[in-house]
Amino acid sequence: MSDKQEKATAYWKENLRYLIILLVIWFVVSFGCGILFREELNEIRLGGFKLGFWFAQQGSIYVFVVLIFVYVRLMNKLDKKYGFDE
Repeated sequence: MSDKQEKATAYWKENLRYLIILLVIWFVVSFGCGILFREELNEIRLGGFKLGFWFAQQGSIYVFVVLIFVYVRLMNKLDKKYGFDE
């Protein structure tokens, strides 16, 4: 296997690792906090709303947007690391 092919394979392995980690975080926040842990979180209030309700309606969207920016930053670093930046 050529050096270029090895770099590309390592790049995609690291990229998939980032994707899996970020998707797991999003799943835990959206499904876990909005559905599974709703009763426990509803004991806490945020802006007058129960926290479980807030996560189900708003929080998971905010976390998803933050994760997009985290992914962009990680990919920029990864591109530089493997020489794929512009």
